[in-house]
This record gives sequence, C-alpha cells and structure tokens, in this order.
Amino acid sequence: MLASRPFQSFNITAVGAGRFRFHSFTALPCCLTLPCLLLFKTPPADVRFCRPSRNLCPLPPRPPGRPRVAIYVSRTLNQHLSCSTVFYHSSEMLSVDVFSPEGLFESPHCSLRVTSVYLLRTNRPPYRSILPQRVFSFLSYPQLVLGYFNLHHPLADPCRSLSARELIISTRYFDATFDVPYHLLNTPGVYTRFPFDTISPPSVLYLAFANTALSLLVSSWDTPLPSTGSDHFPCVITLKPPAIMLPPPTPHWALLDLSAVGKALESFSTLPCPPKPTPNSLSRWFDISSTRLTSLLTSHARSKRPCPRSKPWWSPRLSSLRREYHMFARVSRLDPFPFNWSNMKSSRRTYFKAIAWAKKRHWSDFLSWATPRSLWTAKRFAFGRPLQRFPDLPRASDPAEIAETLLDHFFPSKPPPPPLLGLT
Repeated sequence: MLASRPFQSFNITAVGAGRFRFHSFTALPCCLTLPCLLLFKTPPADVRFCRPSRNLCPLPPRPPGRPRVAIYVSRTLNQHLSCSTVFYHSSEMLSVDVFSPEGLFESPHCSLRVTSVYLLRTNRPPYRSILPQRVFSFLSYPQLVLGYFNLHHPLADPCRSLSARELIISTRYFDATFDVPYHLLNTPGVYTRFPFDTISPPSVLYLAFANTALSLLVSSWDTPLPSTGSDHFPCVITLKPPAIMLPPPTPHWALLDLSAVGKALESFSTLPCPPKPTPNSLSRWFDISSTRLTSLLTSHARSKRPCPRSKPWWSPRLSSLRREYHMFARVSRLDPFPFNWSNMKSSRRTYFKAIAWAKKRHWSDFLSWATPRSLWTAKRFAFGRPLQRFPDLPRASDPAEIAETLLDHFFPSKPPPPPLLGLT
C-alpha cells in the first residue's frame, strides 16, 4: 500500500448483513464496512470499531433513527495509518478518512475516504433516503462509495428485467456518478444477494463506486467469501499501487511439439466421474479435468512475445466497459428506444473517458520510471515519428539514389552529337 510499509495492498470488505457472523475475511490489512443493524455480541479481537473519542472529537447530535451503517478497521492497518470518522446528519451514511503523511499507494495523495451508505425507500423523490448529490460528492483525493443502494440498473445487472419506475429511480443516481465522475466497480451480472426463498430472483443491490483519483488504484472487485449468515455475500475490493503491467505471454500453438504432446497424452488420464453426479460435482469434475489438460498442453508450448498491437495500459476494467458499450450499442440498434440510446451514450462516454485516463496515467508512470537510456524513447513517443530528412523521389530510396536523381535532373547529360552527313 505504501512505500516502505509492511504491506503493499489494502482490502475493503463490504458486507450487507442483518444477522452477521465474523470469520477470517483476509490476511491482509482490511477495512470492513457493514450496512444494516449489527446483531452480534462482541466484535473480533483484531478489529476496531471506528468511532471518535469524546475527549478529542465530540460526537455530533444523534441523527434520528437507528444506525444503519458501521465501519470496522483492522488493528494492523490502524497501527500504520491514521483513521478518523466522518459523521453526517443521517443514520444511513458514514465515512472513514485514512491518512498517511507520506502518501498512500505510492501516489501524491495522503488521504483516502471510504463511505458506507444504506439507502432506504421513501415516498418522496428521489424515493430513497439520501440525495444522489450527497452520496456522490466531488473530492480531489481518492474516495470509495459503497453500500446497500437498493437500486436496479442495467449497468450493474444487465440480465434483469426492470420496470419503468426502477429505471427512473436508479438512473438519477447513476447519472450523478457520470457528472463527478465515479466509476462502477461491480462486475456486470455478478449477483451480491441470493434470497432464501425460491420466488425472488438474485439481484445486485450492493454497489461500489470509485472516483477518478481512486479508479486506477483498484486492483480487483470480487465475491470470493461465503455467506455471512444473511442473503448477502461479501464483496472484497483490493487496492494496490498502480504498476505498468505488460501483457502476459501467451502460448504459441503453431510451434507446439506434437511428438512430445502425443507421448504425454498417452499417459494422461482424467479423474473418475462421480458415481452419483450432481450439477455442482459434475461442474467441479469438468473444471479439474480441463485445467489438467490445459496445463499439459501449455507446458509443451513455447511462449510468444506480446503482439505489437498489445496495449500495456489496458486493464480488465476497460474490457468490462468495452463489453458494456458494445452490448448497449447492439441493443440501441435493434430497439431504437430513447432510453436505450441514453444508455449507449453514457456507456460510450464512460468507456472513452476511461481509455483517455488510462493512457494519461500510463504515460505519467512511464515518465516517473524513466532512466537516461529511456529518455530518448520518451521523446520519440512524445513528438512522434521524425520528419523525413530526404525528399521523397520516385525510384530513389536512399541518399545515393536521391543525389543521382537530382544530378540527372538539374545537370542532364548532353545528348550525343548527330552524325555528319556524307561521312562514312
């Protein structure tokens, strides 16, 4: 996370829980955000509840209603960084500012704000308990906004059939993210809530947004942890310092050693199929067998260099945004409805803004790590290709041919004299 720090990454685990039980979330320093009323007796020993001391920082007036959000910080993280709580005049919103005087994530930013929200349904516009402008406010330093938004939107759940009311309510909040801007971290279509009943479909209600200063520091968003006792699954967000990552090498299948592979395949055998297969056990058996076969083929194939068209500034997030943009573009062409066109335009704007920011960030990182040997390479990238030093003449490709062509043009050879008549 920080230079000369004992750890280089920072996990934020978001949990939506009614009845919540602690278990080992991660071995890395983490910040745990909980929307909902907590129903546990004692917190774990390695986690500290974020609340200000009454002697140093008096508590603000208690907002009406019971508290809906809480933030816990690992003691390992609290030993190296300073954490302060930010209260609002609402029980559905809470923030924690993480501060380090030496900078966070090897960047010039010294602060990071993590905001947890819990939006309740109301009967007045915008039909949620907190306005979009209060949730997504502009900050010059990194900010992460996450929580139980209780919204359904095509960007987060493209496979869900939405009503007109749900689209109108969710579009107000997502439009507010485009204005600041904030970037959605959720992988489209990955559900965060699985109801216990068989009638309600799974949904994406737990959302995470990062502003522009934080978007390049987000390494991954995933749901690798089991259920916490409720119908919500924890979402783990990993923050790491930005690094210039070259495309990974890929196998060169054209140079595959077929004779060696044939001998290896003769001794290859798959695991026995489960005697009473279920969908889960059959899927697990197929994944294991496929992984073993792929590893065998990859071990006998040479690795080829990255393609000249490979982009070192490309990221999985850009791939996700590109898929979203092309999906909305196809939908808008098939059904030219105004709402589909607005979704296509907003996804296109977000996609191209992310590309421009990734290029700019990669160029800044390249200059920061530049050496005397790579200085001229940076100059060539900045000023483009050098101008041609010699004119482009037909049938002349090198300086010698160009000089010969110019001499023949400006100083042509004299024609031979005509033969004299009458002389033999």
